[in-house]
Amino acid sequence: MTTPPLLTALTAEATTATHPAPGTCACGTAVVTTLADRPDATVVRHAATVAKAHAPGTDPARLAARLTTASRLPDVLLPPLGPAAATLHDRLVTLWPYGTPVDPDDPDAAPWEAAATLLARLHRTPAPTPLPPMRGPEKAARAVARLTAAAPHPATPTVLRAWSALPAWARAEAPMPDATTLCHGDLHLGQLVRHPAPLGPWRLIDVDDLGVGVPAWDLARPAAWYACGLLPPDEWTRFLDAYRAARGPAVPADGDPWSALDVPARALTVQAAAQAVTKALTAARPLDEVEQCLVEACERMTAVPPDLAGNFAK
Repeated sequence: MTTPPLLTALTAEATTATHPAPGTCACGTAVVTTLADRPDATVVRHAATVAKAHAPGTDPARLAARLTTASRLPDVLLPPLGPAAATLHDRLVTLWPYGTPVDPDDPDAAPWEAAATLLARLHRTPAPTPLPPMRGPEKAARAVARLTAAAPHPATPTVLRAWSALPAWARAEAPMPDATTLCHGDLHLGQLVRHPAPLGPWRLIDVDDLGVGVPAWDLARPAAWYACGLLPPDEWTRFLDAYRAARGPAVPADGDPWSALDVPARALTVQAAAQAVTKALTAARPLDEVEQCLVEACERMTAVPPDLAGNFAK
């Protein structure tokens, strides 16, 4: 199989960053690993260096602002290896140090407290200017647009009804009600690494969606999975309690958090359901148990009378 030119160029970038002197690499080809190869991101690792090709059409100025922010917050965000992006095959490329990711085969070791504490630190940090809006609602809207453009599926009307019931800002059709709080924009456990590897402190990675906006969006994915019954209550409690202990501003300091979380959690549920249905259509297979659960959660969102906040999927 022929290696795509972008992968070849990325590997060369990562190798050069790891071994600046020509001909000094003794790592062997086994050290070159493709970590992701999707339309929105191609990522390779060579030894201690990771090279990332960002999505086609990425705005250079906005990416530069996000990289600068990561460089200034090394106690929260993994800083890049350099402040600027290069261009390879019409894609912006950045270099990063390698960090040890969360082990997907050891859910009991999931760093919920670390994730929550890092988010609270991020949300309490004054946002630098200029910084673009956090891209969470925009990504949710793209997922729904892809579902709308796909072949019909029995679940599609349910997902679209839940989407249409959200306020305009959560559908990326109006400005967010908060335009000052620094947010990650796409928080999940895959966005944490230990650096220096293998046992350094946890840091957040992936600044592509970083910006100002509604901080509850960063808590919305675990909140949605909890509300859907897919995240055990004790894990959700660990995450929420740690966020509050670190004085995170996204939710009230005590009492019911769902006044802040309800809309973002619903939006993330719809996004996940839209992605699930689109994936099932692409693979020409039925929805699996988790995917069906997400669709059923969307159905509960539009129940008449509607369920209470925070209970849309219980």
